[in-house]
Amino acid sequence: MALSRSQIKNDQKRGGSGRPDFTLIVLIAILTVIGLVMISSASVVMSRMVTGRDNYYFFMQLAAAGIGIILLYIFSKIDYRFWAKVAPILLVLSIVLLVVVFLPGIGFKHNGASRWINLGFTSLQPSEPIKLALILFLAAWFEKKGSELRDLTKGTLPFLVIVGIVAGLILIQPDMGTAAVVVSTAGIMFFVAGASMIHVGSLLLAGVASVWALIIAAPYRMSRLTIFLNPSTDSSGAGYQIKQALVAIGSGGVLGLGFGRSIQKFNYLPEAATDSIFAIISEEMGLIRAGIIIFIILLFVLRGYKIAKEAPDTFARLVAVGITTWVAAQSFINILAILGLMPLTGVPLPFISYGGTSLVMLLAACGILLNISKHAVEGGNNANRRIRRWDWRTYLSSFGGRHRTAKVR
Repeated sequence: MALSRSQIKNDQKRGGSGRPDFTLIVLIAILTVIGLVMISSASVVMSRMVTGRDNYYFFMQLAAAGIGIILLYIFSKIDYRFWAKVAPILLVLSIVLLVVVFLPGIGFKHNGASRWINLGFTSLQPSEPIKLALILFLAAWFEKKGSELRDLTKGTLPFLVIVGIVAGLILIQPDMGTAAVVVSTAGIMFFVAGASMIHVGSLLLAGVASVWALIIAAPYRMSRLTIFLNPSTDSSGAGYQIKQALVAIGSGGVLGLGFGRSIQKFNYLPEAATDSIFAIISEEMGLIRAGIIIFIILLFVLRGYKIAKEAPDTFARLVAVGITTWVAAQSFINILAILGLMPLTGVPLPFISYGGTSLVMLLAACGILLNISKHAVEGGNNANRRIRRWDWRTYLSSFGGRHRTAKVR
């Protein structure tokens, strides 16, 4: 059950600092700077070939970072409850943009995928704003539903329809990696909001079956799975990218070849500045520094979930969970794919891969997360403080603010 405004104010007086989480700000800044630095190296060859200038993509990403930082600052000043009011509008607009990518003359293709809208001076990738819009909408909707979320017809089926529409539009672009991020983020939010474990388990099984069906239905997806299981099957075709990524990681060794000294970025490794940038990082900076970047991302995730745990109400808690899971899932998918531990999906590495829309939306989302951190209540709301730590199911459900099985002192 959500806290009343008076309870929230009382809790904020006892625990809320009124200041944004400084640690999170530092982590965001570090990841953004690392991304800019590595793009300046990884994109130089592509930039020279396409535009004749060495730093075109770097300056484009720098401009996106500037816009994102402005949005981060503005959103950190806007009370997080505002987003609950406008969430339905944002979701509808984002869905419209997902449809617009298929309109001739407006949307355009790259490598056979229709994922971008041509704005003339730049492009927009609608699958990025839909992530944040869906998180805000689901958080507001879950809070409003309350205990009805556990009902099949009032909670689970409407949830499936909403997420299915968004994921379906992304899948037909096609972009299975982004769809996986969207579905996994929504699924975690659904669980944390207090959904029935039977429904969650059933959806998980249905999800696995759906993924397998999608793989079978598309030859290129089956090819990626085959390459993942046996990379040497087609090392000059479908397996080329993962082979070159592993070559980059292996040649970097422990300490790396040195900044700017990547060999694979010279048209050996596809998408060097976007999907494959972690391989370039490993090649130039080495295993130790690449591991430090993974550690920084992990710290971001842990900090985000800490903010979620200490959020003053259900909406704030679910938004924080959603944004943090978004970053975690996308990082997990990208890095494991580049390491050859899961099939390639074309998902960028958050904050670091080249992509203006992705960076702007991530920084905007972080602004909302920082605003939530201003209202953090030490240990969460009063009900959360009474939950026994060893009751794992109740502890996880406490993120959603409902405690059906809670054992209280």
